[in-house]
Amino acid sequence: MKRRAFFAGAALAGAVASFASPFPAPVIAQGRRELRMVTTWPKNFPGLGTGAERLAQRITEATEGVLSVKVFSAGELVPPFESFDAVSAGNADLYHGAEYYWQGKSPAYNFFTSVPFGLTADEINAWIYHAGGQALWDELSAGFNIKPLMAGNTGVQWGGWFAREVNTLDDFKGLKFRMPGLGGEVLRRIGATAVSLPGGEIFPALQSGAIDATEWVGPWNDLAFGFYKVTKFYYWPGFHEPGSMLSLGINRGVWDGLSASQRTLVAACAAAENDQMYAEFNARNGDALETLVNEHGVQVRQMPDAILQEIGTRAGEVMTEIGGKDPLTKKIYESFLGFRTKAMRYSKHADFAYWSARQLPFAYGG
Repeated sequence: MKRRAFFAGAALAGAVASFASPFPAPVIAQGRRELRMVTTWPKNFPGLGTGAERLAQRITEATEGVLSVKVFSAGELVPPFESFDAVSAGNADLYHGAEYYWQGKSPAYNFFTSVPFGLTADEINAWIYHAGGQALWDELSAGFNIKPLMAGNTGVQWGGWFAREVNTLDDFKGLKFRMPGLGGEVLRRIGATAVSLPGGEIFPALQSGAIDATEWVGPWNDLAFGFYKVTKFYYWPGFHEPGSMLSLGINRGVWDGLSASQRTLVAACAAAENDQMYAEFNARNGDALETLVNEHGVQVRQMPDAILQEIGTRAGEVMTEIGGKDPLTKKIYESFLGFRTKAMRYSKHADFAYWSARQLPFAYGG
């Protein structure tokens, strides 16, 4: 049977229930449905916002329009940090965002974006796909009426932008630093004041002095936000998000109402975006860094090892405490920690060893 004929004959309208809400009703006609995707990203923002749009288009095209996904950027339908609640309640059908924004629902959500000194993008893919991470994530999100899927990654994030130089731990005392997730809690333990802001509010807060420092993602996105216009001190490496996984959250009633083939297509589209976004960040960051340095006079600085060592110690304390919060979080924490140990043991002899060897001063190419 041809795929077009199959979808045309699918009784999707009867399979998926409508939700009573003050929001516009979804379009259901002749077996077709318009799904509303809310995001935590500014409209058309490079990498994040455009990745959500690309995912929506991919789902629409893969299902030949049977599932037509309309994207609402941060604030267009709901405020960015209310995306999770909107999908959970059925007031929206999908969200694209970062799971650690929902840590108020459960601290375990941090493990499904990124945690301080946690897994890289490649490692978190391995944990989710092949080491039990997806089943644990499903178990966590089922309690909130959501089916989650990986749908993007920004890779290793940078340490952030600072209004003044950072040389010792004392320089963090009283620093108002925009950083969400568990990284923010680590900063509090070294004397900083952690502030959580959605992307669209960061630049004005930095410009006004409401915050003294901020992290966002890395050179490509940071250039787009124009942080260099306010401060020139740009630090590496970041400790807080070594591989920031983004997610597609689907209302469970919507997901369960799809046919098996439609669920397969949606999952495949999310997996494709997971790879494509990560590749795009790796492709764009290098050029953006050169622009920041050569055209805007940004001073790139390395975070001192003594500071990172103390941050690592505090991060370990935070992770241990989070891991004991409740039985499900403990189960997720133990799975994550066990995989991290194995991944570090292997990467020492593989990725890390190769990267170190590649930095040796030998001639290569023309």
